[in-house]
Amino acid sequence: MSELVRSLRTFTAARIGLQAAGQSLATREILQLAQDHALARDAVHATFDTEQLRAELVAMGHTVHEVQSLAADRATYLRRPDFGRQLSPETTTSLAAHWASIQAPGSPPPAVVVVIADGLSAAAPVAHAAALLRELSALARRRWTSVPVVLARQARVALGDAVGAALKARLVLVLIGERPGMSAHDSLGAYLTYAPHPGRTDAERNCVSNIRPQGLGYAQAAHHLHWLVEQALTRGVTGIELKDESGVGPLHIGAPPANIGA
Repeated sequence: MSELVRSLRTFTAARIGLQAAGQSLATREILQLAQDHALARDAVHATFDTEQLRAELVAMGHTVHEVQSLAADRATYLRRPDFGRQLSPETTTSLAAHWASIQAPGSPPPAVVVVIADGLSAAAPVAHAAALLRELSALARRRWTSVPVVLARQARVALGDAVGAALKARLVLVLIGERPGMSAHDSLGAYLTYAPHPGRTDAERNCVSNIRPQGLGYAQAAHHLHWLVEQALTRGVTGIELKDESGVGPLHIGAPPANIGA
């Protein structure tokens, strides 16, 4: 393997410079591909285990409520993306009642509500959401420490619009498992929408993606998200009208997985 390929492998987990055996790939490369493919497939079908995540969030000072989309099960969720964008009627009622029960009379609606959703990789929010919120709290404790959190099952990004509208929030931040790839099965995406309501389009959102230790680290992601949130609340916009001008320090690029390279 050339020195150029070796150096490139320190920056990416992409499949470059794969080892060959004659006219084919080496057995170890084929087995690695099969393992990564299996991880990606399993991630899509995994169940969103909210118990530990809820406990972490409550310990951090967040109020937590769980909701369900119109998709009653994973098979329906995968066949009907539109169901994943809508709250079930019972959930809408319970969410409004829950919020009313924990707010003092006359309290204003929340400026920001966080929705943590399974998306296409339930492992991602379980692994990364609490750590990301800790970094956000470290940046601005007043803004993030007691922000309300909603855990959403069988959810697409747009479900956050329905949640935000139900709580009359000025801004919704959706932390969701991204579509798994062959080098990352547990990547977390963050989507910001100002004045959320059903019918918002992707052009009206800001996205920070690939949040995980081997991608965009928690501290860097928190830096970008906090800047975007404050600017969105000040300017009253998100999406194509709000460009990320937060700046960034030196990139921290995690080491590639141990089973890549050699």
